[in-house]
Amino acid sequence: MAPNTPVLRVDLASDRPVYEQIVSGLRAVLVAGEFEPGDQLPTVRQLATDLGVHHNTVAEAYRVLADEGWLDLRRGRGAVVLDRREAKPSPEAKQGFARRLEELVAKAITDGVPRSKIADHMAALAKKLGKA
Repeated sequence: MAPNTPVLRVDLASDRPVYEQIVSGLRAVLVAGEFEPGDQLPTVRQLATDLGVHHNTVAEAYRVLADEGWLDLRRGRGAVVLDRREAKPSPEAKQGFARRLEELVAKAITDGVPRSKIADHMAALAKKLGKA
């Protein structure tokens, strides 16, 4: 991978669309502050090659992140990280988050993950992502 290439993994066998997996992975990297405003992300073609996916898949992921205010996309310049201030969550966003988190935790418990491990992991993740 090229020097400013985030470490992402996609599961081509997953029911979840690959572009959504890329968006989620990049969003986590951006929230964690691994890229500074003004940093250049890999080109669409480079990341597509690295991940073994079609370039349109990466382009769609970049467009979603641009719509969220994370990236500035310009032809010939690529994807540049923007200075994104903390967003004020809407009530709908808060409710959606709570619902998705509940579903995820319920699935983890169903899969046999101990509740204490879920709590430990969530605390560690909140700390990691809170660095930004």
